Amino acid sequence: MKASLERILENNTVMVIDGSMSSVLERMGADLNNRLWTASVLSGQPELVRQVHYNYLKAGADCGITCSYQASVRGLMEAGYSEAEAESLIIRSVELFKEARDQWYREEGEASGRQYQLCLGSVGPYGAYLADGSEYTGSYSMDRDMLRKFHYRRMELLHQAGADILLLETQPALEEALIEAEIAEELGADYWISFSCRDASHTCHGEAVSECAAILSKGHPHLRMIGINCTDPDYIVPLIHELKKGTDLPVAVYPNSGELYDPLTKTWTARKGSVDFETRALAYMAAGAAAVGGCCTTVEQHIIQVCKARDRYLSAGKPKLIR
Repeated sequence: MKASLERILENNTVMVIDGSMSSVLERMGADLNNRLWTASVLSGQPELVRQVHYNYLKAGADCGITCSYQASVRGLMEAGYSEAEAESLIIRSVELFKEARDQWYREEGEASGRQYQLCLGSVGPYGAYLADGSEYTGSYSMDRDMLRKFHYRRMELLHQAGADILLLETQPALEEALIEAEIAEELGADYWISFSCRDASHTCHGEAVSECAAILSKGHPHLRMIGINCTDPDYIVPLIHELKKGTDLPVAVYPNSGELYDPLTKTWTARKGSVDFETRALAYMAAGAAAVGGCCTTVEQHIIQVCKARDRYLSAGKPKLIR
């Protein structure tokens, strides 16, 4: 069976994205305190990755993000794997999702009538490989050719392994996103680009989100969706409006759950007065988001809340927010 973004959106109106891989892995006992982060589990405890995917599908997700965000060929080789082993682990990230999807579909998916879920091949920015917090700024010295070489093989492997869409996520800067888009177009791979943002209108690097959307919407026929992730949930509604100024493509958002992140200590701190995730998700849908899920510190319960928000949104006749 072939998963289809268009079919999911046609049947569900809003696609539910899954949540954090790292938060659930840590809850299961995985040690992610290393430069490979979640990618380290692909080799040592792949069954945990498969279980995380299964849990999110059971919670109601219409798509799943592979455990390849930090699984670059270079990073894996620097951790001691051979080039062949590194490539095999990247391919394995797709296989683990597909195994979980097939299991879920056999056990309950087909009988439930739910759509066959999309496999999203995660491609993190160069800063994720550096593991020094620069993925949240885009401020690293790397020329265009080197960035292209860094990203190309992983994207090729994910596409060849059967990812339905390449998810170029947590992109802090337009230039790197354009390089990855160029690669995806050469591969003939469908993809979506998701930016991380520092405020309600700019990427972490400082480009206007509306301009990024406008630039990417031209000359990129395989771009299927554009959006925001790994960003303060308070910024998401205005960011949806900014994206829509520049594109007619479907908009996807999967922000953090609301905690504050310190890139130096790599820790999250709860803040007071946070709005529940279901209410936020409903606001994102009302603002025009075609896909909603969660990023850092979200777990299965957050995705269940997104599903409830979608039910509320559709039962109310898809009301729109007044700006």
